[in-house]
Amino acid sequence: MGENPDVHRRVEDLECREVVELVTAYLENVLPSAERDLVEQHLLTCGGCRAYVEQMRQTIDLAGRVQVEELSESTQNELLAAFRGWAGRRRS
Repeated sequence: MGENPDVHRRVEDLECREVVELVTAYLENVLPSAERDLVEQHLLTCGGCRAYVEQMRQTIDLAGRVQVEELSESTQNELLAAFRGWAGRRRS
């Protein structure tokens, strides 16, 4: 069995863009403990990432309270279009 190369990473090696990529797994508490520790250490020293994670936490909390039935048809269509545009850009 090979050793996971991420096990020996240092917090100095973790870039902000990686925190952004890991934020969903971090907030869902599904990151392996070594990665979670790196993210948490990074958050101690990076105010920008700390603010981003908190904004995502609040967005998820608020979005979880919205019921589809509460949204107008135009709002539903706008959200779907925004998601499709975002998802399309990620694949490019």
